[in-house]
Amino acid sequence: GELGDIVFVEIETVGETLGKGETFGTIEAVKTVSDLFMPVGGEVLEVNPDLESSPELVNKDAYGAGWLIKIAIGNPAELDDLLSAAEYQAMLEA
Repeated sequence: GELGDIVFVEIETVGETLGKGETFGTIEAVKTVSDLFMPVGGEVLEVNPDLESSPELVNKDAYGAGWLIKIAIGNPAELDDLLSAAEYQAMLEA
């Protein structure tokens, strides 16, 4: 389900190498806190610094200004397991 309005993002994993499915941070909405999981394994290179003062960017522009992390992918073959944007949207609507 949808988290709702994001009020806080905490990511302190810059420089760490994490495996696919491992937690890289947390995201807090008005009524819940959820873990953020790595879609693929790799090293966390950068965290979006704008989220500290403006966590609502995740809601407003998730594919632009609201990005979370940049990673160096450890195993490019893991990308094959990800859904496309269209596949993900279809799953949400099912």
